[in-house]
Amino acid sequence: MLGLLGLDPAILITYIIVLLTAFSVHEFAHAWTANYFGDDTPRSYGRLTLNPMAHLDLMGSLMLILAGFGWAKPVPVNLYALRRRSSSAPMWVAAAGPFSNFLMAVLAAIPFQLGLASLAEIGHASFLPILPNLSLFLFSFISINLGLMVFNLIPLFPLDGEKIADYLFPPSWARALESIRPYGPMILILLLVVTNLVGFNLIGGVTGPLTLFLTQPILG
Repeated sequence: MLGLLGLDPAILITYIIVLLTAFSVHEFAHAWTANYFGDDTPRSYGRLTLNPMAHLDLMGSLMLILAGFGWAKPVPVNLYALRRRSSSAPMWVAAAGPFSNFLMAVLAAIPFQLGLASLAEIGHASFLPILPNLSLFLFSFISINLGLMVFNLIPLFPLDGEKIADYLFPPSWARALESIRPYGPMILILLLVVTNLVGFNLIGGVTGPLTLFLTQPILG
């Protein structure tokens, strides 16, 4: 995903609306699932809500605008409270965020499947030049949500995929993930920024084709 600066108003408005929605639902899904498994920490921190202001992170939002990637504030959870209910609860809490992005993409694809929206209309102007047409908005909604899902499933801390992999991987692999956990954010920044500066976006080269692969069957 490219940085948002320099985009025409219709695409900029589309990205802002989609990302506010995608981030908020993603974090709410984490909070709701943790609450379901008996951890009231998200509720006590005011995160059991769809209000974007409860979830947005200032630096993550600025990075999204400037660099094309960003993040929301992580939902605080009490792993001890979760594991008292179920050993798999932390994994389900982590998986809830990416799954919510996938579900939103599937729902947004329904108008395409019913013929109410069309890929051929994406480049057409809307009745107001500063607003996107329905097809452009829905296609952006689908692709951005799928992109966020795929990105968050990377098994690297602090992404959701690390917690999912910690539960699903064999013990030896899980220990390897644990050993690099303190360096996860730095590794992620290096992969996102440094590789992009040298002209090869490693993460984008992996997540982009996967996102496209998922988009095609969802659109029908």
